[in-house]
Amino acid sequence: MKQLGVLDTAFINLEHANTPQHVGGLGIYDPSTAPGGAVRFKGVIANFERRLHKHTIFRSRLVKVPGNVDRPYWVQDANFDVEFHIRHIALPQPGDWRQLCILVARLHARPLDMNRPLWEAYIIEGLDNIPGVPEGGFAIYTKMHHSLVDGAGGSSIMSVIHDLEPDPAAVPQAEAVVTADVMPNSLYLASSAAVNNVRNTVKMVTGGAGVLRDLGKMAIGMAQKKIPVPSISSPRTRFNTPVGPHRVFEAAEFPLADIKALKDICEVKINDVILAIIAGGLRHYLMHHKELPDESLAVSIPLDMRTRRGMTDENNQVGSVFVELHTNVADPVKRLAGIYKSSQEAKIYGENSPLVDVLRLAGVMSPALTRPLVNAYVNNELTRHLPLGITSVVSNVAGPTFPLYSAGAQMVRYYGLGLLTPGVGLFHLIFSSNGIVTLSIIGDRDSMPDPAFYRECIEKSFAELFAAAKATPKEDAAATAPKKASAKPARKSKASSSATANASVQKPVAKKARSSASSSAAKSGAVKTKQSASSSANGKVVPISQPQS
Repeated sequence: MKQLGVLDTAFINLEHANTPQHVGGLGIYDPSTAPGGAVRFKGVIANFERRLHKHTIFRSRLVKVPGNVDRPYWVQDANFDVEFHIRHIALPQPGDWRQLCILVARLHARPLDMNRPLWEAYIIEGLDNIPGVPEGGFAIYTKMHHSLVDGAGGSSIMSVIHDLEPDPAAVPQAEAVVTADVMPNSLYLASSAAVNNVRNTVKMVTGGAGVLRDLGKMAIGMAQKKIPVPSISSPRTRFNTPVGPHRVFEAAEFPLADIKALKDICEVKINDVILAIIAGGLRHYLMHHKELPDESLAVSIPLDMRTRRGMTDENNQVGSVFVELHTNVADPVKRLAGIYKSSQEAKIYGENSPLVDVLRLAGVMSPALTRPLVNAYVNNELTRHLPLGITSVVSNVAGPTFPLYSAGAQMVRYYGLGLLTPGVGLFHLIFSSNGIVTLSIIGDRDSMPDPAFYRECIEKSFAELFAAAKATPKEDAAATAPKKASAKPARKSKASSSATANASVQKPVAKKARSSASSSAAKSGAVKTKQSASSSANGKVVPISQPQS
């Protein structure tokens, strides 16, 4: 039995029917690599069950303290039923990319059962009309509560539920040891809560003094212009309205080689290139709806805090900073240069500001106090009165640099799915693998009723940035890029949003591609199942998915 940490508890306290606090992922698999060239649902379940014992979080169930007067506990569920957590469904007709997006959005909108281990997986068949998906290919959509895992930890979980070889049965396995906790009684939980409340009070007092001290140092640094002042006056958009219970999902894909080429030409970071693509996409989308503000939009970037405060036993070790997107700049190369400068300033600010941990406030107090406040905040739509307008959260999660398999089927594509908060109805998640960068979005359906059009805006932004960068002489691009910040903070912090992996998995050639042509497909260009050197050199998008109208 283990008590949740402060930040892990924050995600439990923030759970609401309109904004469930789970993250997810969608993998697409090629069964031709499996023994016999096919995969059965029973084989997928057996593969999951065989590997689940390697990580305790899959059997961890939440136990609340009586009266919610203390943080809850994780216990190893003695009645764990793997077949409850893994479901088998088929894509409705016509089985195209649009149908897959609708299905995944609906699955992602549903809250998890808080009385069971907080994860689910869906094996999805019927991907019959998605060009680039191998014949017989299937998808696995997974979702897991954020209290169990953060973005940086999520990549390690992927390696837990996947194999490194197509024939796992041929590899000797250690004997599985499954443990289960004895359910604690109410007297034990109540007495532990009394002791913990005293400890927590002491920690709050000493921690508050430390925060005040750090705030004082930060204020002095800002006054001396050693620490940049963050932008807190970004304009609000349609994505800052109260978030409803329904979701949309979409994804765009880009050759990793082209992203790296842009990075080298403009002398910036890969994460800056991704932010510039998103900035251009938001600019096109809001201009189309005649809603583009005159001032720059800003996004929140998660920070991996493991290197900042050391390893802890909490599942979540994440903070956040704000970065301006310079959406008020028309030139894509100059916009990228501005984003680079803003991201460097945000990094310095994040390394010196205690406010990057502001999310922990939702887990400091007991759930008995925090839960009613969260419900009142969401139910009364108090987000309308927030002065800060963060258009989106943008997270960049490192993908594997080696092939992964599920029941022998090789993963050929992966899309990450984030979560929405009451005041931010758009989440971008970037994932790189197999030489492809996927940029996935989860949005509030009321705020973004046209996700396919937004994907087209993202693809248009990438094409414009690539063309402009290639047309700009390298010396001019270097002159446009701002100099790196000279301030050297005492502590270093690693941004999880800037983590990108080089992929070594070769993309398999599809045996059969069934197309459902649309007008947007014609605009986006032909879909290819095998990337050529010329496509990368010309900056073309090479999606596995079928663009939708």
